[in-house]
Amino acid sequence: MPARRTSHFAVHWSVHCVTGECFSFLIRLCHCSPVVSHYSSKESFSPAAVISALGCLHMQNSVVWPVTHGCHTIGEDVKPFTPEKTREIVMSLQQPAVFCNMVGDWPALHWDVKHLSAMLDGKTIQFRIGLKAMDLVPQFETSCSYVKATLEEFLAWSSGQPSSLSGPFSCFEHSKYWAYADYKYIARIFEDKEEVFQDVRWSDFGFPGRSGKESTLWIGSEGANTPCHLDSYGCNLVLQIQGRKRWHLFPPGDTSFLYPTRIPYEESSIFSKVNVANPDLKRFPEFKNTTAHVVTLSPGQVLLVPKHWWHYVESIDPITVSINSWIELDSDHEARVEEAITRTLVCALKSAESSSDGDPWLNPTEVEATSHEVNLQYLNQAVSVYFKCQKASVSEQAHRSSRAGQETRAPCKRRKRQVSCEPQDCQLLNHEFSSSTFKAEELQKIPFGPHLIQVLPQSQETSSLGAGAVASDDRDLLHENEGGHFGKLHCTRKQLVMSNDCTTPANQMDSDSSPNALQAALSTNDLLDCLVNPHVIRLVAQLLLERARV
Repeated sequence: MPARRTSHFAVHWSVHCVTGECFSFLIRLCHCSPVVSHYSSKESFSPAAVISALGCLHMQNSVVWPVTHGCHTIGEDVKPFTPEKTREIVMSLQQPAVFCNMVGDWPALHWDVKHLSAMLDGKTIQFRIGLKAMDLVPQFETSCSYVKATLEEFLAWSSGQPSSLSGPFSCFEHSKYWAYADYKYIARIFEDKEEVFQDVRWSDFGFPGRSGKESTLWIGSEGANTPCHLDSYGCNLVLQIQGRKRWHLFPPGDTSFLYPTRIPYEESSIFSKVNVANPDLKRFPEFKNTTAHVVTLSPGQVLLVPKHWWHYVESIDPITVSINSWIELDSDHEARVEEAITRTLVCALKSAESSSDGDPWLNPTEVEATSHEVNLQYLNQAVSVYFKCQKASVSEQAHRSSRAGQETRAPCKRRKRQVSCEPQDCQLLNHEFSSSTFKAEELQKIPFGPHLIQVLPQSQETSSLGAGAVASDDRDLLHENEGGHFGKLHCTRKQLVMSNDCTTPANQMDSDSSPNALQAALSTNDLLDCLVNPHVIRLVAQLLLERARV
């Protein structure tokens, strides 16, 4: 606690007393932090520089108040980056980073649960209920319970009030369960209060017209989490409003180490079979080769999750509120073709299974399995849109300036590389989005500093230790930086191996290592894990687009 009080005091004191002995004391205080001592070697210690750098101390010391607190004295309406510069960063950066001091004047910063409860005025929303006890298996949405409740009832339950004993949460003891109102589209839950859309101002990030209408709300209790997955479309901007969330992020190059699966199926989400907070290294030994990037997001901070970065997210405070918006990218047109292929294959094979298998292969967000005819129609539409947008893109690039052409060189390289269908190119695709491929000279152009903090990988020793290894993630992040959706797939497999109902003769099942035993253990889900593996689907999409182009 003393460190937190000192940091808070220094920020305000520096405004009035940045001369003489007081300024010398500030410099000594700053040099206690690797954040500020780094900047002292690069720029003079002007009052503004000191205050700006001290803003990072809030993050380093895990202070819960917004990091904009450290910059109030120079005006909340003053942004460290222009909208144009921020958009450039968002669209070009291929590593996760945290924006600070960008949203101090957003009305949405007041959207804590009590404020949201008053806004919703008794309206009920759905909560996903999960167990706090940590298992080796991810807690997918199909294994969770669901209740509809008001935010007032959620508050009563999360604070242990007696009134919650008879409410919608009455079956779930707060000490054993968490609750999560996730994926709540603001445009839907506030459809009768459209004026609140303007409380969210993504125009500050270079996306004019984007507001709460294109954003999603997340409200959770301590322990609430989203299983590790990647989003097929776009990149992601996440604003933390109340409480803190810990993000475990993995680069796209780690995909094969995270054992991707599309069962249960949800369009645009590829899940990991690994519970990254408590990994089963016996079943998933390659997970130890992942490179975890861990950061704790505090109120007032905005996290950029680049395209195809895996992420597992958990609430670490009693109540958390956050808002996100997925930003569309040009490459989404090809991703939609890949998703259409995936849907067609998954629905075809899973629908052919006996309904008595009891495998909840559809994520609750998917209403029903679509027919093969509908899926083919969707696939043809995705291919048509891809070629239409590609033609428009080529036409647009022909009229761009030479400077703009240089800015789009990297995306063009990716598209050119993906067109190739040789097996060795699958390995290139696996690494093309990894942090190592974002060249050092390009990274140097990104204005990292107190207002944009790079999320760096954990050390090799801590990356595979699960949740217990991230206690000092903020300090490690800043020190390194400035120094240089589900179901029962696992149970189904286990039951398949252990079952006595198998039609294979008993004498062929004597050894677990025999070819016959291995063959008997394979399921539709195993087949799909291979058929719709991201690298395979990407290759199939390229072959299909080549065929359609002829």
